[in-house]
Amino acid sequence: MNTDGLTAAGFLVRFVLGGGAVAVAYILAKRIGGRWGGIFAAFPAVYLAAIITVSAGAPLGEGVPLVLEVSKGALVGMLANIVCTVAASVFIVRHGWQKGLVRALMVWLVFVSVFYLAVMKTGFLGWLG
Repeated sequence: MNTDGLTAAGFLVRFVLGGGAVAVAYILAKRIGGRWGGIFAAFPAVYLAAIITVSAGAPLGEGVPLVLEVSKGALVGMLANIVCTVAASVFIVRHGWQKGLVRALMVWLVFVSVFYLAVMKTGFLGWLG
């Protein structure tokens, strides 16, 4: 498997941040309420892990441009996450959690694709393109 320089430490950072965020969200939801768990479920663990591993694995002087590129993509993904969350709250009530989540993820995929293409084609948010 070609990981393009990703080390075991990089995988470990992703695992700890992502898994830790999920675990804390679950514990908070169980102990003090679903809204607190939901707030922590939105913790950008994957984004932070990506930034850490991209910058740590980049040659000297190349980390910042790579981090900026990852951040530009993350902004599009995070906006799509907001749309996905709204869609999930509607679809889960209407169709149950399984079908609701599948539909919400489909909405995410469509939204992120359209938004990304629109940003790239139009130069909307010029600093993003």
